[in-house]
Amino acid sequence: MPGIAALAIGYVLSQFYRSFMAVLTPVLTSELGMTKVDLSIASGAWFAVFALAQFAVGVSLDRFGPRRTASVMLAAGAGSGALLFAVASAPWMVIAAMALIGLGCAPILMALLFIFAHNYAPARFAVLASWTIAFGTAGNVIGAAPLAAAAEVFGWRPVIAALGVFTVATAAVLFASVRDPAKPEGSATGSTGLSGFGALLKMRVLWPIIPLAAINYAPTTGIRGLWAGPYLEDVYGLGSLAIGEVTMFMALAMVAGSFLYGPLDTIFKTRKWVAAGGNAVSFLALLCFALNPAPGLFATTILLVVIGLSGSAFGLIMAHARAFVPAHLTGRGVTLMNFFSIGGVGLMQFATGGVVTAWSVPGEPVSGYVALFAFYALMVGLTLLIYLFSRDAKPETTRR
Repeated sequence: MPGIAALAIGYVLSQFYRSFMAVLTPVLTSELGMTKVDLSIASGAWFAVFALAQFAVGVSLDRFGPRRTASVMLAAGAGSGALLFAVASAPWMVIAAMALIGLGCAPILMALLFIFAHNYAPARFAVLASWTIAFGTAGNVIGAAPLAAAAEVFGWRPVIAALGVFTVATAAVLFASVRDPAKPEGSATGSTGLSGFGALLKMRVLWPIIPLAAINYAPTTGIRGLWAGPYLEDVYGLGSLAIGEVTMFMALAMVAGSFLYGPLDTIFKTRKWVAAGGNAVSFLALLCFALNPAPGLFATTILLVVIGLSGSAFGLIMAHARAFVPAHLTGRGVTLMNFFSIGGVGLMQFATGGVVTAWSVPGEPVSGYVALFAFYALMVGLTLLIYLFSRDAKPETTRR
């Protein structure tokens, strides 16, 4: 239990680091001269490196266990990256820092899911995963109004530097407290190393799930972690503190959404249709934004809350895919799905930067954001249609 608690704190940090730049948008723009493209690349670098690291994380979890995998990567990657961010004097340093932080955060949630998959009943996986994500999403909350207030009082550089030190300390606690689960039967045979990923990709039952896994999380994370700041500044003229207040409501909705999704599969005896229904709501909210990108600050906040609530189905989609993964490939199974999820976010961060830039019209601040929200809605709608062809995985029939 102490090890799980320490990993949960690590996951709070992971959630914080993927979203905190939205609040710092004004200061990064004014002090370091970062453009929207620079911010998009920096945020995308976090997700791209995080996603690519999943292959190494999956093999490492199955071979070496979560204790060494999580603690070493968190300290070397996220700790050093946060300290680099704190002393950054140019956009490229912020981009490099975000890449390092993404590498360090890559194993944290996967280590938790690995432990849950091996130590708890399969029917509880969706609840444990969703509620862990809900707890970790507190990092999104901390990265909103609290970060803005702390940066206002102490300065953003000392605050980020202190978080870097805290990250290294958390990694040390992980190394001391996490206990690796016993290896399951079959772990010494069958697909090993990267070939295990090949075996998983040959499973056609996963194919309709993968596209939604890749896109489901992208609008929520992209808007909260990157575009909310520029959007609220450009369209409504808000500063860091006000941006922090609005984004905090979205962050709280993401926490509530993860808690809400957790038990719904056992209540309704389906994972597929709960995930499909939630993503349909997300699609409609994004479509509303595309049709009316400046509905007023109150309506904007409500729509951001709806997107935060409905776009938090990652834990449930992960459980849907996990139901079909053999026990000895658990580590690679959860990290493969996480690769598609976080990789999709990373690609969308890069893509949306180009979309907003291409469609922006001088003197019309909403023009680029119309394209942004329409692009998000289109991608969610397409992947949701593909997901409808997936095979359901009911909790009571899920095998280990």
